[in-house]
Amino acid sequence: MVNYTNKNRATHNALKNEVAGKASMLEVRQFYGVYKQVVRQLNRTKMKLLTTLFFSLLTTCSFGQKSNTLEKPKVDERIEILSIVFRLADSREYSSEWFKLYTDKIQAHYKPYKNHELITFIKKLREENSVSYDAVMSMAIHLDNKFNPLVEFTDKIPDERWGKDNAYKFVKLLKKFYKESNSKKFFKENQNLYKNVGKKFLPIYEHLDLTWYTTFYGKEPTEKFIIVNGLGNGGGNYGTSITFSNGKREVYAIMGTWSVDSLGMTKFDLNDYFPTLLHEFNHSFVNYLLEKNPDPFRESGEKIYQVVENEMSSQAYGNWKIMLNEALVRASVIKYMKDHKFSDKEIQDEINKQLNRSFLWIEELVAELEKYDQQRNIYPTLENYLPNIINAYDGYARNIDNYLIKFDEKRPKVVSINEFTNGDQNIDPSLKQITINFDKQLLGKGYSINYGDSKETFPNMKTFNYSDDKKSIIIGWELENNKTYNFVLTGLSFKTPNGVSMKDYTINFKTK
Repeated sequence: MVNYTNKNRATHNALKNEVAGKASMLEVRQFYGVYKQVVRQLNRTKMKLLTTLFFSLLTTCSFGQKSNTLEKPKVDERIEILSIVFRLADSREYSSEWFKLYTDKIQAHYKPYKNHELITFIKKLREENSVSYDAVMSMAIHLDNKFNPLVEFTDKIPDERWGKDNAYKFVKLLKKFYKESNSKKFFKENQNLYKNVGKKFLPIYEHLDLTWYTTFYGKEPTEKFIIVNGLGNGGGNYGTSITFSNGKREVYAIMGTWSVDSLGMTKFDLNDYFPTLLHEFNHSFVNYLLEKNPDPFRESGEKIYQVVENEMSSQAYGNWKIMLNEALVRASVIKYMKDHKFSDKEIQDEINKQLNRSFLWIEELVAELEKYDQQRNIYPTLENYLPNIINAYDGYARNIDNYLIKFDEKRPKVVSINEFTNGDQNIDPSLKQITINFDKQLLGKGYSINYGDSKETFPNMKTFNYSDDKKSIIIGWELENNKTYNFVLTGLSFKTPNGVSMKDYTINFKTK
């Protein structure tokens, strides 16, 4: 995530205050077009009066923008009940216990209903249709407070993973579950908790520069923006939206809850939560672009996805369309950072984070967004610029293997192990440590080591240290006789000082 320093916080606030007195680019153009026509008919005396009126109108329009289009953060019962029922269905992404003060309440109230027919149906949906992650939250926002559909369901609404018939059946069973589980009582008992969480999230909300979105994407602020705290969602965050029959849209940033204070209550650190909020709102401006016409992206998207499929799948990006949406959102976050004068180091760190996630073309995509922003007289909206991005992706697909090679050269790599050769099957069990050497200096903070085949094959590690030059890690351990061991070094902590992560590296050996 972005390292949101005090310096940048101050810069951000200053820029946000400056922007507050200006309308979005579209609003300026609309007012300015009228302004020019009238000015030609007025003399200089009247011009001064009109100029004052013009900027007064701009300021009035813009100052009302945030209050009219962005609600304060809140907990939404629709989000919570969907999260709860998918938790009961053992959905991994909705099973977090980070906010244990709250998830224990869920467990206590809902445990008797784990075998309800709704839960059985959800398990079937997950297994057969992969209804999970954002498809769940999309359903939630397409329901009203009595769990009736807000719009007519189709095979693609609220999400194509549901399907029309399954979506309507789910709603029917959800209403039954809500009544039979006495969920009304559960939500009533937790109202004070929900209000406190919303208040705690306010500082994050106050840092969001909503004007940037409408200016950058070139869309008039017709949407209603809603921030929701998903208390049982752990680290899961979702940017989703609903379009009503009259054309109006509601855009959601559904924020997970993954940190608590010493008393077990939610804690929202700016450094952790603001970048995620920034990210999720971009989804609402980006996803519809690909949904409208995916075919021009298909060939390049499939070719790129084929190269990075394992890395994308591990992040729950199960197809090329999701990958392309994520890439554009992440590039837009970097563009936001540039426009808000984040430091060069912070921007490069964010680029490296995306490279680590295998968005290997991210720098080129950011450059493409900058080209768009420099030609707004030709391309007033990002949607107008989409043919250029389609062409750019044809180039990314042709060069994807080169991007992979180029980034791999930057990664730190294991070059040797002092005490034995990786894969050795005759290790002395009295060996007290292992020294693993890298070709590049590491950051030298923390360590990230995962199980290999299983918990049983993981060594009993006692100590962990870096060498003075930070090019080696030394692990102290105790081994057993005649036992197979393996473990995996990961890039979460093992990275260069500028944030380039190592690729997962497995160490295997067997003792005598």
